[in-house]
Amino acid sequence: MTLLALDALTVHRGPCPVVDGVSLTIGEGELVGLIGPNGAGKTTLMRAALGLLPHRGESSLARLAPRERARSAAWMPQMREIAWPVSVERLVTLGRLPHLGARRATDADRAAVARALDWMDLAAFAARPATELSGGEQARVLIARALAQEAPLLMADEPVAGLDPAHQIATMTLFRRLAEAGKGALVSLHDLGLAARHCTRLVLLHQGRLVAEGPPESVLTEGNLRDVFGVRGWFGATEHGPVFQPLDLAG
Repeated sequence: MTLLALDALTVHRGPCPVVDGVSLTIGEGELVGLIGPNGAGKTTLMRAALGLLPHRGESSLARLAPRERARSAAWMPQMREIAWPVSVERLVTLGRLPHLGARRATDADRAAVARALDWMDLAAFAARPATELSGGEQARVLIARALAQEAPLLMADEPVAGLDPAHQIATMTLFRRLAEAGKGALVSLHDLGLAARHCTRLVLLHQGRLVAEGPPESVLTEGNLRDVFGVRGWFGATEHGPVFQPLDLAG
């Protein structure tokens, strides 16, 4: 089942296209890594796909009514400011709003929140004011809020930025397991090593255009690394799984 379909999606900033004619689909069972250098258009593409920015072309999500869209896709933006000193549990419960409507939270809602807290290693912080947590802990709270939404598609903009290595790996492993259970995810990443190891497919943007798409080994090629990122790297299939390591600047 297709969870997101983009057809010639284009976003302009003034006369210049920031996203230029991007077409792609994301289905159940996929963890898709959206990669590219700073300014490539990753955040703009995700926000336009959700109908949060004016655009040309088509997005299957942008066509939906707001409540239906919120039930179809959970969104974790790059900005992570938590302004109000509400408890971690209450903040994560906000992820249930698309399902609650006018009704009160049920046992099923509370179970979804508890699962999300447990997945992000936050159960011990449930009663703590979210504003008293570290930056990395707050990032995990916001991931938990998106997970509590239990939407078929998760869209997350740099979700592991600022997390320690253990929580980076745990988060990407969780996303992969959710995909294997039938959900889908589009995740913007700068860490190409995590992208290569955990994503089922990579989408490479450069100057707003989709320049490569496919399994990690077919996208993280010598030519793409040189032309898009300006680096050299090493990609290997090891007994521990795929490994990618940037080495140095391309000469």
